[in-house]
Amino acid sequence: MTLGDTARRTLERASASAKAHVRQVLRARIVLAAADGLANAEIARDLGIAVNTVRKWRRRFAEHGAEGLKGAERPGRPKVYDDKVRVAIAAAATSAPLRPATTWTHRSIAEQIAGMVFVAVSPCQVGGILADLDFKPHQVRGWLTRRDTPEFWQRAEHICDL
Repeated sequence: MTLGDTARRTLERASASAKAHVRQVLRARIVLAAADGLANAEIARDLGIAVNTVRKWRRRFAEHGAEGLKGAERPGRPKVYDDKVRVAIAAAATSAPLRPATTWTHRSIAEQIAGMVFVAVSPCQVGGILADLDFKPHQVRGWLTRRDTPEFWQRAEHICDL
């Protein structure tokens, strides 16, 4: 396997990166080792991985270049809720909780948005959506809280359309 100067520099940068995903670093190291003339078994032994893994990423790089080193899109369950439901959940979580509560729970968020959206959202699903958003309502502080006004929803829609 031969690499051009640009491809080699890109892969060397990726393999030395402290911020790249571990998978990307490993894939770059596999291709660089293959370009240096090492056999699949040698690469696998040096990197502590299976020979089939080396074969897979060498083949993908040979067929698709650097784009082949990206992870493939995985089929999965389609989203049950659209972005408006996700915005409603985020909006509820950033607003002040109903008295006497001091923090939001998944159940209270589900109850709060029940009148705003046309589908029922269970507390478990609220938790999953908040986790996907990496959102922790119990850690929300003053700068995120806001008044529940119609202008908020217009601004939120505008931001989500970006």
